[in-house]
Amino acid sequence: MKKKILSIVMAVAMMSTFAVGCGNSTTAENVSESVTEESAEAISEASALQTESTENTDVSAKPTTDRSGNEVTIPEEVNSIVSMAPSTTQILIDLGLGDKIVACDTYSYSSYADSLNADIPQFDMMTPDQEQIIALGADVVFTTGMSASHGDDVFAAVKEAGVCVLDIPSSASLQDISDDIRFIGAATSTSDAAEAIVKEMEATIEEISKIAATIPEEEKKTVLFELFTPSADSPTIYTCGSNTYINEMISLIGATNVAGEEESQWPALTEEAAVAMDPQVILTADMYTDDVINVILSMSGWENVSAIKDKAVYQIDNDTVNRPNHHVVSAMIEMARDIYPDYYETTVDPFGAEDSKEQPAA
Repeated sequence: MKKKILSIVMAVAMMSTFAVGCGNSTTAENVSESVTEESAEAISEASALQTESTENTDVSAKPTTDRSGNEVTIPEEVNSIVSMAPSTTQILIDLGLGDKIVACDTYSYSSYADSLNADIPQFDMMTPDQEQIIALGADVVFTTGMSASHGDDVFAAVKEAGVCVLDIPSSASLQDISDDIRFIGAATSTSDAAEAIVKEMEATIEEISKIAATIPEEEKKTVLFELFTPSADSPTIYTCGSNTYINEMISLIGATNVAGEEESQWPALTEEAAVAMDPQVILTADMYTDDVINVILSMSGWENVSAIKDKAVYQIDNDTVNRPNHHVVSAMIEMARDIYPDYYETTVDPFGAEDSKEQPAA
């Protein structure tokens, strides 16, 4: 029963795309501009002025909208932060801002307590104590779309109190993740450190893509990714469909997601449907089933599935793959090493504790 409840919570988290904003914000109207044809000289002058303007632009300027598109006014100095998502908390820590986090969600604290101040307040992500958050007087509150997954703005009172709330909706792509990191860096005046992390992330993804291009077609594998192992209590298999960064990662390492054509981002499959897909590899993010690999290998009705026959079933760290930040690269490399060990054995994980490569300086 515990696993069934956890599976429902995870499904809600992965499907959440709702947005909340900062204060009593409004959406800026789109302004269309028409450009008339000018002489070559006028165009040249305009181009020169635009170049000069671009060169003088402060790339570290505070954003005026959050990642959900809400208009925001971020304080010039951000010295106290409430982080309401573990993915955001991990980014803030890697930016060297762990000591500025004055409160967080319960998942963040259970995962990163060693990098946070002792005994800081912890809030339920879905039902936070808004009065206590307001009383903290934090400069900014980072929220996630998951908190609004039931349709209610659970930070409405915080905004009404004038606290700057910055929402980061669920990321659907690796580019979204890069943009999230840059946004957090700009909001907290750590743009250089954020850019270093993004560059490291993008360079590693490019390296993986180049390796994937060398894998012969006949060696490429089909993959079923599952969040939880089906059981009598919870027979549904939640997997990743199109328009998800996990589907993107599977493709980039040179494999094919058997559910990649599903229109839903996070389709729910029956066991019969999954078996019919006959994946050559099964990747599970199930951290709650004891001896999960052997449980999957012994599932009734799966005996003729290629991944079962070849014992090609691998466990991927749930937190790493499901928390959209630069550490998904670690999950990506883990997947690659499991599926194609001969090709990715020496690939260095810049964000993994097991690799000696230094992380970007904060």
